Amino acid sequence: MHTMSVNVPTARSTTSIADARDSARDFLDGLVRPIAAEAADTVVLVVSELVTNALRHGGGTCTLDLTAHPDSIEVAVHDRSPQAPRMRTPDLNGGTRGFGWPMVNRLARATAVTHQAAGGKTVSAPLTR
Repeated sequence: MHTMSVNVPTARSTTSIADARDSARDFLDGLVRPIAAEAADTVVLVVSELVTNALRHGGGTCTLDLTAHPDSIEVAVHDRSPQAPRMRTPDLNGGTRGFGWPMVNRLARATAVTHQAAGGKTVSAPLTR
């Protein structure tokens, strides 16, 4: 098992989200047993969506943890908000909100929200390798 943790400290910064995607790519590139390009793109997309949601709705900072298991890559994002993500009707009239969480749920094997005793939550999504 191979694990990496990245702190994403800047609220709603596109640079922070891009850095999280870059960190995910670096993590995947460093795996002893590489994954297919399409699976890697899916991991990076889920990282982008979960980090974006955490920065937008979770208190402005988050931590990204990536773990490589024999048959999956787990993406976990920790933030300070106790509020779980929710399904919303996507804004089809020029807006950009409401698409990410449904997409993550379709791409992941499952999703889980774990509330932390110290406050906040972890949103995790295992993805097929």
